[in-house]
Amino acid sequence: MPGNVIVVLRAYPKEVMEDFTKLIEKIQLKVKETVYSLMKWEPVEIAFGYKALDLYFIMPEDIEGGTENLEEIIKSVDDIDNVEVVYITRVGI
Repeated sequence: MPGNVIVVLRAYPKEVMEDFTKLIEKIQLKVKETVYSLMKWEPVEIAFGYKALDLYFIMPEDIEGGTENLEEIIKSVDDIDNVEVVYITRVGI
């Protein structure tokens, strides 16, 4: 029986942001009708006041293409410049 994985994606905004509330709302709208579920998020200091956003998603482990589709969805958000996978782990039951 397939399980779930937790995927941590680091999303890099196009501009310096202090408040990520609106960006998170846009991301949640994009993933609302998908198999991906945003569990939590946290800003990550990169350099000189620029912050990226670590997004913690739960997704089925048996999705063809792995995290590719999720990455494309997040990249399609207007304010996101780039996305990278930071961590993936299987969720035990």
